[in-house]
Amino acid sequence: MKIYGLQKMTLLDFPGHVACTVFLGGCDYRCPYCHNFELADGSAPAVMDEEELFAFLDKRKGLLDGVAVTGGEPCLHRGLPVLLREIRRRGFLVKLDTNGAHPDLLEVILREGLADYIAMDIKSSPARYALAAGLSYVDLAPVQRSVRLIMDKAPDYEFRTTVVEEIHRAEDFHAIGGMIRGAKQYFLQSFTDRDTVPFGNLHAPNRSELEEYLGIVRGYVKTAHIRGVD
Repeated sequence: MKIYGLQKMTLLDFPGHVACTVFLGGCDYRCPYCHNFELADGSAPAVMDEEELFAFLDKRKGLLDGVAVTGGEPCLHRGLPVLLREIRRRGFLVKLDTNGAHPDLLEVILREGLADYIAMDIKSSPARYALAAGLSYVDLAPVQRSVRLIMDKAPDYEFRTTVVEEIHRAEDFHAIGGMIRGAKQYFLQSFTDRDTVPFGNLHAPNRSELEEYLGIVRGYVKTAHIRGVD
């Protein structure tokens, strides 16, 4: 498996742990606010293969607690369970980021205990999911199945939404809350513009809007927070 990026150390990507972050290529969504669009559309070159990654990890034993695997969309890769097994065999914890569009592979990973923490993106309400994903249509049945799998089987997890002024409305968060009612935790993440974001003229919501959305979601998920905003 090709590795398209490696952040050698992070205190942010894997809650409670010192980790590295591994970026896999490819994604079935085209979110207009994506920070890693060059991974999603396949234009980024690979930086190493999995054997080089394992060599790096072997040198970091005792320095890192875990590995955060993100993308792109990691669950596009049928070989992902093999990669995660090898990471865990080396004694590292695993955090997996996913858009929830591939519940069959996610079920394998959960059944085999290959992920200690899963972070799943909830793009928006069902009515506006395709807009947030940058597509004309999104089949929500796999997404909804992934939500249930994670809530029922993941050792630890979070759901999260990147909030964009032009995409999200208050009513979306009532619907999102309904999708994940009773979840362990949920985070609102404010959009931040970068050079790698594929579409211009997108903006972060203001703090009062985020607080309004947070109040809505807390009616469905008690442990809900705003992340990354001072």
